[in-house]
Amino acid sequence: MRKVLLLIAIVATFIQTYGQEITCNVSVSASKIEGSNDQIFKGMQRDIYEFLNNRKWTENVFTNQERIECNIFIQLTQQISSDEFKGTIQVQARRPVYKSSYSTPVLNIKDEDFHVRYIEFQAMEFDETSNSDNLTNILAYYVYMILGYDYDTFSPQGGTIYYQKAQNIVNQSQNANEKGWKSYEKDHNRYWLVNNILDKTYSGFRDFLYTFHRTGLDLLTDNTAEGRANIAEGLKEIQKIHQKQSSLYIIQSFFDAKSDELVNIFSEGTPQEKSMVIQILTDVNPSNSRKYEKIKMEK
Repeated sequence: MRKVLLLIAIVATFIQTYGQEITCNVSVSASKIEGSNDQIFKGMQRDIYEFLNNRKWTENVFTNQERIECNIFIQLTQQISSDEFKGTIQVQARRPVYKSSYSTPVLNIKDEDFHVRYIEFQAMEFDETSNSDNLTNILAYYVYMILGYDYDTFSPQGGTIYYQKAQNIVNQSQNANEKGWKSYEKDHNRYWLVNNILDKTYSGFRDFLYTFHRTGLDLLTDNTAEGRANIAEGLKEIQKIHQKQSSLYIIQSFFDAKSDELVNIFSEGTPQEKSMVIQILTDVNPSNSRKYEKIKMEK
């Protein structure tokens, strides 16, 4: 019995020490493809889930409680052949806020260039040195972006190594037939997301990720006024970046994830704080200007 218990303890320690970094919910929908074989898409969902959750993505140690929570929703809209599909992929990630039960959205990306091949029962392989499989390249790219964003929220510029891994996938995919990897295709795609975030011209954005989360949200429980003031001050830096380049994908994706949260945070601010923040947010993210007007309303 002792030997059995010892073996269980060793296995448990091994799992905890070498546990994977993410806990990702995966959903694959093919409701827009008429006459499709549901079994194939159930298999795709299962295989993507296992690929994401069972792979070791970093050399760091993550306990089960530290795993990054994320969601991936794939909407397939076209079946080109028996194993070739087109659609969209939405990627969401969140991280816990210190001394609270709240998890804050960190990333919310909808990628319109999801064009992949999938063969049921065939192992999903990822090779960092090639673009042989667009499906695993896309998935790995977004895992590394999730890791980069998460690390940036806990330490200044902490996610660099993972953004570089994502950029390497982009570089390896420049000869791919599928869209999403090249600079000239559109200004909001996988190429521009990682290139914007690694561009030193916009390094203030990554500093803001740290300010917003670590010295902002994580401080709200103990010192609400100071945490909110730090976020407001950080928004000034975002405005400066916006003035340099008004169509940055990283800025747009930030507000896709954070607009509702910003309304909640500053609805309890001082009148002066509200006025300043509404002006900045309306300038930087005009598409949500009506939403930001709700900040004026007292709770």
